[in-house]
Amino acid sequence: MELFLSGLLFALGWFWIDSMAARERAELSGKRACREEGVQFLDDTVAFSGLGFRRDGYGHLKLRRTYRFEFSDTGDNRLKGMVVMLGREVETLDLEKRFIEVKAPSAIPPQIPMWRWEGSHHLRHGHHSQAEEES
Repeated sequence: MELFLSGLLFALGWFWIDSMAARERAELSGKRACREEGVQFLDDTVAFSGLGFRRDGYGHLKLRRTYRFEFSDTGDNRLKGMVVMLGREVETLDLEKRFIEVKAPSAIPPQIPMWRWEGSHHLRHGHHSQAEEES
């Protein structure tokens, strides 16, 4: 029972630390996007609005967190913004009326070299040599 409780406490601690890192990254991404678009990031923070799971480009299951924030393009209005994090990487960044899609390296599917498909019966542990190609 103590081992279970220790594991649960560890998992909760990891989740909290990972969530804080993702939130900080989402906030920095929102601020940078606002600066690049020439609009004002309001309230200097993002608010958590959703949690789920999604697979990345490699098929790994990761936490998908959604954060919302507000910005202004005139100084006297409030527009909605959203940052979607897949793990600790920005998956999508949306400024109302300005959609920005971010493809993080972990979200890009891996490229499989053609030789792995064409001569796969000659492969040993994922490697091949020129002698194997000639046979």
